[in-house]
Amino acid sequence: MNDNRIYLFDTTLRDGAQTQGVDFNPADKDFIARELDSIGIDYIEGGWPGANPTDDAFFGSPPKLKRARLTAFGMTRRPGRSAENDPGLSAILNVKTDAVCMVGKAWDFHVDVALGIELQENINMISDSVIAAKTKTAEVMYDAEHFFDGYKSNPEFAISCLKAAYDNGARWVVLCDTNGGTLPHEVSGIVKQVCTYIPGSHVGIHAHNDTGNAVANSLAAVMAGVRQVQGTLNGLGERCGNANLISLIPSLILKMGFETNVKSDDVARLTHLSRMLNERLNQVPDRSAPYVGESAFAHKGGLHVSAIEKDTRTYEHIDPGLVGNHRHIVVSDQSGRSNILARFREIGLEIDPKHPKIERLVELVKEQEFAGYAYDGAEASFELLARRTLGSVPEYFTCNSFRVIDERRWNAKEELITLSEATVKLVVEKEPFMAVAEGNGPVNALDAALRKVLLPKYPEIQNLRLVDYKVRILTPGDGTRAITRVMIESADSEDHHWTTVGVSANIIDASYNALRDSLVYKLSRNVMFKIAN
Repeated sequence: MNDNRIYLFDTTLRDGAQTQGVDFNPADKDFIARELDSIGIDYIEGGWPGANPTDDAFFGSPPKLKRARLTAFGMTRRPGRSAENDPGLSAILNVKTDAVCMVGKAWDFHVDVALGIELQENINMISDSVIAAKTKTAEVMYDAEHFFDGYKSNPEFAISCLKAAYDNGARWVVLCDTNGGTLPHEVSGIVKQVCTYIPGSHVGIHAHNDTGNAVANSLAAVMAGVRQVQGTLNGLGERCGNANLISLIPSLILKMGFETNVKSDDVARLTHLSRMLNERLNQVPDRSAPYVGESAFAHKGGLHVSAIEKDTRTYEHIDPGLVGNHRHIVVSDQSGRSNILARFREIGLEIDPKHPKIERLVELVKEQEFAGYAYDGAEASFELLARRTLGSVPEYFTCNSFRVIDERRWNAKEELITLSEATVKLVVEKEPFMAVAEGNGPVNALDAALRKVLLPKYPEIQNLRLVDYKVRILTPGDGTRAITRVMIESADSEDHHWTTVGVSANIIDASYNALRDSLVYKLSRNVMFKIAN
């Protein structure tokens, strides 16, 4: 095995879901899993089968991954149960994932107080569970809960827990700093001791951030010998969060020279991935986030700008483009053009960098983003904007007007109901149409009315479906008069997903803008666009 190879394990869909204010639905999990797969994460922990309906729905219809191994999380068998007769263990072994990660105690204090069993029984629980899992899945991992506290308390017992898993066929034993209280020098020393018993090629690290050292602890563990690193996107997680993979990945690859399944083109998508998750969760991105924050490569005027112009190494530790970010010169922004060209390459749009309309598109994007549009999380809307500016997009339909009415009333069964009705007036191929439709909410009604007109003309939208809908208030100080941004994620039967954006002081208008872009993008996917010369 290549000793320079690091395996990346993402726990966003489980550990990240424990973040206060974060609540993934099955569509969120599916979308995030596919994004993680696309950049080359080795293992994606999907959740805990049997623990809740969301995880059951996700594992009931798991995404088709191309580069990653979908992993189910759960516990070792319970005391007093056999591995074959434990419903909790059976739940994670019956979902037929590529790998299973089982958490078990590694701290004698917890075994004595929380479980109330003999230390040897805990070791037996680990052994039995690993043996049972090996008959069901390709890779088995043991998550040693509170390992560092356990090692400090009773090194012999903590190591015995690891060996019970490793000796019985576990591919990885993972050292968990569960309460996040261990410091880098302690991690380094303890990991070195562990690696005298178990090869580092079979040891992982799972660090929490309660002392602000999760990334540092993970890197210290790697330097001490571990070869699997666990973490979450943007450091999501309960309390202070987990080790942030968005920071760890470029540090491991660009700074330390380790090999991972994440290649250079994948690293260049980290900024997009980080901001995509923020948009998905309706959160404001951390401007100061290392590597990917809006301010990560921002320079105020004066000496810094002068130095940057002469030598970027003066105030930038890497080329921002390596992680998909860009330099930002406050007041005089010089970075827009290269960023736009990079986005062109991502969507497969080949264009001469000297094209005369590039400058106008750069300015237009700035104007739109100042108005509240966010194209990092809405690539389909950006592609349409770019193609309209540089060439043309077919005029599939024109909306002359629409009207949406909501009615809240008691029905004949004395049930309180809310109905939405939408009326649209469209022009399709120079022919006027009007349609009325009801829906479960104003956006659904508007979508239904549009489809009544468009479906006979464009049957390819039959398989288009709305996957997710999110609204963010951009001017909260304005109360109910606030500007809103609507993000709509759509998909088709080919499992192609795209996101569009609309902004307006009227939430229905913003929704229509995003919905219109979604329809046009679907219709335009197989059309060859010509860029004006």
